[in-house]
Amino acid sequence: MSGETDLSDDARPDDIRSDAAADLEDLALDEDYALTAAFVEMVIDAADRGDGARLAELVRALRPADVADLMGFLTGDYREQIVPHIPADALAEILSELDTNIREEVLEIVAPATLAKALEDLDSDDAADVVDDLDDATRERVLAAMPAQERTAIEASLAYEDDTAGRLMQREVALAPQFWTAAQALDYLRQAGEALPELFFDLYVVDPAMRPVGAVSVSRLVRTAPETLLSEVMEPVTDIPVDMDQEEVAYIFDKYHLISAPVVERGGRLVGQITVDDVVGVIQEESEEDMLALANVSDAGRDASMFGIVRSRLPWLVVNLISETVAVSAIAIFQDEIAKIVALAVLLPIISSLGNNASVQTLAVAVRSLASRELNAANTWRVIWREVIAGIANGLALSVIMGAAVIAFYHDWKLALTASIALMADIIIAAIIGILAPLALEKLGRDPAVSSPIIVTFTTDFVGFFALLAIAALILT
Repeated sequence: MSGETDLSDDARPDDIRSDAAADLEDLALDEDYALTAAFVEMVIDAADRGDGARLAELVRALRPADVADLMGFLTGDYREQIVPHIPADALAEILSELDTNIREEVLEIVAPATLAKALEDLDSDDAADVVDDLDDATRERVLAAMPAQERTAIEASLAYEDDTAGRLMQREVALAPQFWTAAQALDYLRQAGEALPELFFDLYVVDPAMRPVGAVSVSRLVRTAPETLLSEVMEPVTDIPVDMDQEEVAYIFDKYHLISAPVVERGGRLVGQITVDDVVGVIQEESEEDMLALANVSDAGRDASMFGIVRSRLPWLVVNLISETVAVSAIAIFQDEIAKIVALAVLLPIISSLGNNASVQTLAVAVRSLASRELNAANTWRVIWREVIAGIANGLALSVIMGAAVIAFYHDWKLALTASIALMADIIIAAIIGILAPLALEKLGRDPAVSSPIIVTFTTDFVGFFALLAIAALILT
């Protein structure tokens, strides 16, 4: 990096966007609101020419989320040229939208004083997320430049464990005692100003010990008669413990269709709130993690290094190599049968592939059910039997098709029977292992999405190879 850059005042956008900026935004985004390749090329071209005025014009034409997306399409050198042209009043929101590895790089460019000023515009949860990416020395300088109230809120958020409600929540919250009237509550909301969250949906009603006893939605509050007590119109709330895992928080929001929820520390004292916009991010993050875990890879991202990609993927490929080497030992046992009947070598990968696909189907459903809490001790056996019956049905159908194909190609009913029985066995085992593996791993406290694919692949390959060759040894030789 070439050093810290302060954002100049002339980078601030006009209050009224020009027609040219609006036209650029239309050019920048396609019908799915994704950045177009043509716009990215325009940015790269302006950077190559050193045209700062054009870069500033292009950046000002985008919304903060689109600027963050743009940064992901560029290399570090281009990002360094663009950062000084980011509108100062949009910097905070852009930082909160950036991927973690890109944000760390951008934070090295922005001056601490500028960053401290930008963070004041963010809610405490987003500000803490940004500060957490700073190195210790820069973090101290940024926090020292912030007002005491904002600094205290960020430091309090950082004190909680990662991926917990405490890190997810914002400390800014609208609250009122239960003896207030609707008129008093509305007066408070109008006068509180900067002390309130930038976005909130509920006014929390608290007792003298600051424990939430209910909530009144803002939409209901404005429709309530002025003299009505809050205690008469408040609704029950679902408290979120401050140390609850964020995945559990997302599950509660989804189950009870929450828009926001109060966060409480031990003893029930209100310390913050979580809103649905934060939970949407968690749901997306957790689903991406599960999807990548099923393939035994980590999130490489658009800016990942070659070494990082290899390091994240190679260990699992080695494990897979070892397991597959053990699985093909079944072939070595029956190599004489393969030498006599070459058609068996053709059928082996077909049966193995079908077994793998069947197990992955069951595995994906099981992992999703575990993640969404649809699968537990109350319905485990019913789900297992359902998958077994489905495996039998699929196995029968595929076996008939396989048998017919073998007869059509090889005109050998014994070979057709051998392939059909082997495929039937592999499909049934695939269904059983596809549901039992994630259940067992969950019981052992392991992540089912990470380890299950290796287990089911090894099992279906070994069973497919062994079943076909063992049955061939009995029937065909």
